Parts: sequence; structure tokens; C-alpha cells
Amino acid sequence: MIENPLPPPVWVDTHSSLTRMVDDLLGFEQVAVDTESNSLFAYREQVCLIQFSTPITDYLVDPLALSDLSALAPLFENHRIEKIFHAAEYDLICLKRDFGFTFNHIFDTMQAARILGRKKIGLGDILEEEFGIKLEKRYQRANWGERPLSPAMLSYARLDTHYLIPLRNRLAEELDKRGLMPLAQEDFDYLARNAAPNPEPPALNAWKVGSGKDLTPHQHAVLQALIEYRDQQARLANLPPFKILPNDVLIRLAETAPQTTEELHHLNLLSPVQWRRYAAGLIHAIRSGLHAAPPPRNSNHRPDEDVLERMDILKEWRKKTARQMGVESDVVLPRSVLEKIAFTPPACRADLDILLGEFPWRREKFGNQIWKILQKRG
Repeated sequence: MIENPLPPPVWVDTHSSLTRMVDDLLGFEQVAVDTESNSLFAYREQVCLIQFSTPITDYLVDPLALSDLSALAPLFENHRIEKIFHAAEYDLICLKRDFGFTFNHIFDTMQAARILGRKKIGLGDILEEEFGIKLEKRYQRANWGERPLSPAMLSYARLDTHYLIPLRNRLAEELDKRGLMPLAQEDFDYLARNAAPNPEPPALNAWKVGSGKDLTPHQHAVLQALIEYRDQQARLANLPPFKILPNDVLIRLAETAPQTTEELHHLNLLSPVQWRRYAAGLIHAIRSGLHAAPPPRNSNHRPDEDVLERMDILKEWRKKTARQMGVESDVVLPRSVLEKIAFTPPACRADLDILLGEFPWRREKFGNQIWKILQKRG
């Protein structure tokens, strides 16, 4: 059990305090990092809080108060300082998207736990198991874009990084004992290089929203018009689309296609606030949709039989190997690599080595096995 109570975290919301913090962080070999975003409360989520911990101090950085966070770039780029995350991919995506940071030398405690075959890999579960620490979970879905943050939210946020350094050290010791640190480091390096924000997606396709519903093509055209109207309103209000109108309401409107506000009122689908804000716009969208062509279906080209056969034999090998190692299948070989091998079959072992180029531990450990099963199949 790690001792309590904890000293208060340092709140960083000025450029001078940011500079002081960075100067402090650059003096350590390990720094724990986490972020909080407002994905449930904004049309475009953004990083609203960045937490840092050293063995001595916990920092909470307020990106909403700081116009320039470039002072953090040398820390994230530093090859000497290990940046410790839990479930790093999402944090890296958000930090790259919002601030354009580049990352080197990370350690992901969640991926380390997965490689060790842990069944419970949430931070709260691992901290309770390792240190007897219980984290408050109710702030996971909080609005981190609000200000001021409550004392309880500040406490929750600092605990997401406060114990990551001792946790990292315990997991690293176990990885070393089992000879799995090279595998873990391979995944950490891959994450740092490849976790990248997706381009902003367009409004949802009606065929996806109406999946499993018995809608006609014309009803899908109406649904598409309603989706695009909702997306427009969500942008204007800076809210997630589901907080404007849920999918089931749009589907019901597409099925019934009311063309007057009176018909819409009789359906009793909208709250009084939604009625005032959106009734006229919904009717306009429905009328437009009734005269529009159905949206194109998403094309899902089925791979040819040779690709599917290679996928099957690779998945079977991966599943068997994962059972032997006591881990999930994608720890043995990430799905992206499996698919690359299935779709682009290597003509020789050197070709396979190229396909496994970003995964040297796996190439050394499994390359011959993969090559043999591909040759047997051929």
C-alpha cells in the first residue's frame, strides 16, 4: 500500500508556470502522462487537461487557459526520458491531433499488462491489485471542458498518473523476468510512431445508422437528409450529434416522414426544447429527403478465396500460439499485420521479413512458423 494523504497537485495555467514545470520534468528519467478530453460534450472533442507526475510532484496542465503548449514538445520528443501512459493510443492520438506533438520512448502500462497475460487491464483494477488503491470511476465520463473543475475531479485526474511510475516499474520487472521486455518495447515504439488522428469523418451514412432496420431506399434518403441536418445543428451548438437527437428518433422520422409540423407533433418524438429548436428544420430535411436519391451503400468488397484461406490459417496459428503464451491473440500478432500478410503473400522469407519489419521481436520469434504455414498452404 502506498502512503496517503497526498500533497496537492500543482495547477499549471500560465506560460511561466508551464515553463517551470517543463524545466522540472526534463530533470527526470521517467514522467507519467495522461489526458482528459470532452468527447461526450463537444462536436469536436479536444484535450481539456494534461496530467504529469514525477516521483515527487503531480501537475495538472490546463490547455484551455494556455494559447501555446509548444514548451512540452522537447519532453515528448526526448529519447532519454520515458513517458509512461496507461492505454497510450488514445492519449497519443489526442495530443498529436490537438498540438502536433511527436513522441519517443514511451511505456504503456496497459499494453504491458496485456503482454503479461493479465485478465483485468483497467487502471483501477491494476492499481487495486498492485497497491490496494481504489480509484473513483464516476468521473471517467465527466465534462472536462467545464471550469472551474471541482476538487473531486482534480483529485481523480491526478490519481490517473500519480501511481503510474511505480506501476511501470513493477510491470517492467515482471516483463524482464519473463523475457518479454523486447516484445513490450516493440509495441511501445510502434504506438509512438503510428498512433495518428483519423481525418474528420463525414456525417454518418444512413445505411449504417439504419442497419438492421427494414427501411426502403427512399426512407434511407430521408434518413440521410435528417442525419446531415442533425450534424449541421451539432456543429453550430458544439455538441455531439447524439445530444441533438438520438438515432432512434431519426429512424422513426424517416419511417413516418411527417411533412407538416402538425404531423410531426402527433408523433410525440421531441421534447419541448427539441420542438422549439428543430421542428421546422426537421420538416425541411424530410421534404428534401423525399426528393433525393438514396445515399450510396458502403462498398464492402469480399476478399478472394485465397486471401480468406490465408486469413483463416494465420488466425488459427495465432489463436493456438496465444493460448500457449496465455495472452490475447492480437498480442501474438496485431490484426493489421496479419491482414497485410494475408493480402500480400510473401514470395520468399525475405518478403515476410519486410512485412514484419516494424516488429523485430515477432519476426525473430514467429517468422519461421509463419513462413512454414504459408508454404504448407501453398
